[in-house]
Amino acid sequence: MGKLKYYFNKIKEGKLKNKISILKWIYGYAVKHIPAIIIYTLLGMTGIVLGLFTSLNSRDLVDIITGHRTGELLRTFIIMIVLTVVNTVVSQTSNFLSTKISLKVNNEVKAQIFEGILKTDWQALSKYHSGDLVMRCGSDAANISSGILTLMPNLVIYIFRFASALYMVCRYDWTFAIFALASIPVTLISSRYSMRMMRKSGMGTMTAAASMNSFNQETFSNIQTIKAFDMLTYHMDRLREIQKAYSAATLKYQRISIVNTFIMTFVSMLVSYSAQAWGIYKVWSGAITYGTMTMFIGLSSSLTGAVSNLISFVPSSLSLFNSAERVKNIMDLPRDDYSNSEEVERFRIEQSGKGIGVNVSGASFAYDGGENVFSGADFEANPHETVAFVGPSGEGKTTMLRLLLAIIRPVEGQIRINGETEGSKEKDEYLNVSAASRCLFAYVPQGNTMFSGSIAQNMRNVKKDATDEEIIKALKMACAWDFVNKLPDGIDSEIGEHGGGFSEGQAQRLSIARAILRRSPILLLDEATSALDIWTEKEVLKNIMADEYPRTTIITTHRPSVLRQCDRVYAIRGGSCVRLSDEEISEMENMG
Repeated sequence: MGKLKYYFNKIKEGKLKNKISILKWIYGYAVKHIPAIIIYTLLGMTGIVLGLFTSLNSRDLVDIITGHRTGELLRTFIIMIVLTVVNTVVSQTSNFLSTKISLKVNNEVKAQIFEGILKTDWQALSKYHSGDLVMRCGSDAANISSGILTLMPNLVIYIFRFASALYMVCRYDWTFAIFALASIPVTLISSRYSMRMMRKSGMGTMTAAASMNSFNQETFSNIQTIKAFDMLTYHMDRLREIQKAYSAATLKYQRISIVNTFIMTFVSMLVSYSAQAWGIYKVWSGAITYGTMTMFIGLSSSLTGAVSNLISFVPSSLSLFNSAERVKNIMDLPRDDYSNSEEVERFRIEQSGKGIGVNVSGASFAYDGGENVFSGADFEANPHETVAFVGPSGEGKTTMLRLLLAIIRPVEGQIRINGETEGSKEKDEYLNVSAASRCLFAYVPQGNTMFSGSIAQNMRNVKKDATDEEIIKALKMACAWDFVNKLPDGIDSEIGEHGGGFSEGQAQRLSIARAILRRSPILLLDEATSALDIWTEKEVLKNIMADEYPRTTIITTHRPSVLRQCDRVYAIRGGSCVRLSDEEISEMENMG
């Protein structure tokens, strides 16, 4: 009754429902690769059939030698050679095809998971460490792809191996099957507890590995800060703590695995030696030949091995479940909304050459149920205009740009893009922003956002078909061409990770050039000129404003020096968004 109550409570807690949902999720990936799974299964079963024929031929060979029937020796020996060659060909072909299929499935599953993570809602995804995401997209995804290809085929292959070996034993002498079959309940009972512990321990090992991966990635990404603050000792101590936790989790799993292996080995030895003793007795009594005894012992080992394989199927499936659960947790997060992609594309074509503005009406936003960053915000920005947001750090300037990009969504109000209806200058056509509308924006965030690779490659990340002339023009507008032109390889010069090899000011100008090159109707600059001197900052903004392309430019800045160049200035402070008058702007300039 106690066990029934335990399982009933598990079902009540949703454990069973969760397992079923994970199975359905795995099936959703597996169904796309049914042909590959069938091929893998057939190859495995072919190898088993060839192994059975080899066992029969080995029996005949032993009987011929012990019976001195030399006339049949050559034929049997030739068959043995042929079977060995065929088995080798099938085995190697199977290995090659399995590797080929595995790579294909692995790449496709990883790509699907990678795309899924990239399309996941940013705010929901930001709760996970990037190192943990890398592990889920890497080793967990690889575990899933391997499991999809091999889990069910292996189950079929193991069952087929067990059934075929049992059939062969029973056909010639069913008494040998007793020894192998007797091991099943013993093995199941003895390994039941260890399997349950292996699942818990396996998840603990994965969590510890994710922590290690996250720590390493974060450390190497911030190595300059670590050096500057002389935090080497702290990070080494932290590393040893994480290593200790990882070692403890791994050793716990290993101990459970060792216990399980000892159980399996003991049972296997018991069955093998019992079968050998029984075989010797049967030979001495004249019931079977030496060759048959050899075949039976081999088949008994095959039966025992099949049982072991079936039992080892449990930890393999548990590992797959653990990885699937970790990845599914990410894939079940809210996704970006691309449902109006066609409408956005139509809007983009209709407004081509006229420009696109933005309109924010009554927008309020709060992070994770906290206090509102701002409430009832209203502002607009139109083509050929430059609008600035000013305010203390942390008051919501970057948040406003994230709302425009639909990276986050307002609690109240509307965030829209607008354009002119044909034959009218009134902006009477509006479209709510979404993930699909990001194609209308070019964004330069705070900090260094250059990728490793050449300058030209970084530029073409946003416009694949950009010519060298277009890249140079964008670099000139961003006041970056002067230093790029002096580099030995010009636009083909290499950029290190996180913009390595360039100063912060140079990296900022390259980021601005990349955004300009995209020629999006709306340009967002988030403190994008903070590392530039005042003259260069004004020159960059002047070049952008002088461009004939109907661009709407929105900037956030803490510098009052550029405010006079803007058409309107809004201040975000104390949860409100207000337009500043000329007097207030002059006051800010005097204070700056």
